[in-house]
Amino acid sequence: MVNTNLKKRELYLQQLKAFQDTEMIKVITGIRRCGKSSLMKLMADELRHSGKEDKQIIEINFESMRFSEMTVKEFYDYIADRIVPEKRMYFFFDEVQRIVGWENAVNSFRVDFDCDIYITGSNAHLLSSELSTYLAGRYVEIKVLPLSFREFLDFHGYRVEEYQSLAGKTKRRIKDASGEIFDPKELYEAYAKFGGMPMLADVGLEQDKVTAALDGVYSAVVVRDILEREKRKGQRTITDSLLLRKLMMFLADNIGSTVSATSIGNTLVSEGLLEDGKRKAKPATHTIQAYIEALRESFIFYEIKRFDIKGREYLKTLGKYYIVDIGLRNYLLGYRDGDTGHILENIIYFELLRRGYDVAIGKIDSKEVDFIATKTDEKKYIQVTESMAAPETRERELAPLEKIADNYEKIVIAMDPGLMQDQAGIKIMSAIDFLLE
Repeated sequence: MVNTNLKKRELYLQQLKAFQDTEMIKVITGIRRCGKSSLMKLMADELRHSGKEDKQIIEINFESMRFSEMTVKEFYDYIADRIVPEKRMYFFFDEVQRIVGWENAVNSFRVDFDCDIYITGSNAHLLSSELSTYLAGRYVEIKVLPLSFREFLDFHGYRVEEYQSLAGKTKRRIKDASGEIFDPKELYEAYAKFGGMPMLADVGLEQDKVTAALDGVYSAVVVRDILEREKRKGQRTITDSLLLRKLMMFLADNIGSTVSATSIGNTLVSEGLLEDGKRKAKPATHTIQAYIEALRESFIFYEIKRFDIKGREYLKTLGKYYIVDIGLRNYLLGYRDGDTGHILENIIYFELLRRGYDVAIGKIDSKEVDFIATKTDEKKYIQVTESMAAPETRERELAPLEKIADNYEKIVIAMDPGLMQDQAGIKIMSAIDFLLE
């Protein structure tokens, strides 16, 4: 059955189609509720549209009660019983990591049947020890993120139009289905407040509904992907749900700032953030590190490393963390005004990841470049700021870029770029224009 009500996410769909009918297993990863299951349904629909029969396509969601108690042998037998002779089969396994030993079965399918395999997982551990042991070099990871600003507009019923200004420049405007024109900055503010979880397109952008929806995401990630997973692994490292939430709140409140496990522990205690629970003493550094790793594995927080531009090497000094969805940050901390610069920085970071860049923090002498974005032979140096209107801000943002001697593109992205044009080869552009490119 074709899913007619699913919004297409062409960026990821094209990545899947690029590897269709290859030997590579397609592994779709990302935080819960970011659209992985919908992406698989879209891919299955593409196959049906191309002439594949329903009996060639097997779709299993392992979060269904129907499959919750299935053993790996039962999993193999279930698939083997549904193989159509002399036909290529297409397997879609959603949250496959819930089957103990799943990797054995998937590897056997690859060996035993003429098939094309797609799987999803909500924890990076899927790709570390479990998958790599059996399928090293035989899979490709498709990293799914919450909606970009452009996708957010599309999902919520807006469309972006390009037009020529009187001066002959290409400009953009945003309309709804009725043709009414909307202020891009107001829509960006909604995106920066509520975030890009796809389900919000169904519940609407009312704060109480958004909060309820994001509470569901939080519970699913923390309970299912962290606390329960650790129990299944037989580990008791991640057991304190209060500490985990306080740690999430700390990291969310400090996006784009340098932090360490030691400084986090000190802050949690000094600010009395643990006193409403049983734990009042500072958690051990290795405990905090374990909790941060669990948050990274569940795709809630992403770590960004420092790169010495002159020395051309990654540094062992402290990196920074960004949260996968700004809506989740506001759910954790409350919907408050302020910190718009760090929020913009967070949004730009994930936009760069969506566009396929590897991203690092740049260090040049004593100064810092917000992002070095690289892919193949392309490189961009990027500064992100709320406004370029004040002379001291312009000087601060331009100074690190001016010290870089190579000829790669240098950009300052600002919500308010001011009246300033490009300077000394450095491009200054509107954040909204960048996000709508």
